[in-house]
Amino acid sequence: MASGLRSSTIELLKRFNRAFPQFYEQFVSSEIQVQNLRLAYRLYKTKRAVIEMKLEGSKTALHFAYRNQSFLLSDIFGVLAAYGLTIHGLSLYGQIRPPMLVFIKLLISRGSKALTEKTAENVSRAIWEALAGRFEVEEMLAVEFNLDTALEQVQTEFYVDPVFHLPTLVIEADNQPGLLYKVMYAIWQEDLLVVNANLLVWRGRTRLILYLLGPNESVIPEYLGHKIAEGVRQRLLDK
Repeated sequence: MASGLRSSTIELLKRFNRAFPQFYEQFVSSEIQVQNLRLAYRLYKTKRAVIEMKLEGSKTALHFAYRNQSFLLSDIFGVLAAYGLTIHGLSLYGQIRPPMLVFIKLLISRGSKALTEKTAENVSRAIWEALAGRFEVEEMLAVEFNLDTALEQVQTEFYVDPVFHLPTLVIEADNQPGLLYKVMYAIWQEDLLVVNANLLVWRGRTRLILYLLGPNESVIPEYLGHKIAEGVRQRLLDK
């Protein structure tokens, strides 16, 4: 637990953390736990998605908090793709019990440089508009990409993680523009809820490890998980 916190804040943090998977307190730093609590409080006060853009070295860190829903990642990654942004890092922590909030940090750039203040404002506004249904992500992306183009060399795998005890979907594919949007769109089509994610880009390949809940925030049995993994793979391979 982070040092220097008042006892009342520590108790509030403990109650807040109970909504996350068991691994959250063990593997997530105290600083991130406190930051997520702060974002949750802002979300509670404003009743709208929290989006913050901060300079982090030569990149921009996008912090996001909202109630977790299956379409969220499709909208967010779609907006980033539409603006031609590169994603260098992803961390995502979602609750598995009410109020089912999700906290996302994306390290992004445009042309290997941090976003200008104007671009950051435009991206933030576009994400808000997409969540409100007023920004047609797919229409804007269609101007930049051929969304009917199938991905190549896609591999998927499903298993129940022995440490985190969560259904896990691994997706690996060749890098190409709009890749992460297409992956998240496929996840949305399967009505899956991502509660933790790891991203690795290496030698022209992208590897995503997604910890999931099924439709209606349910646990995914293993037999169904294998069908979902194959379904996601087919969605990404089909034109």
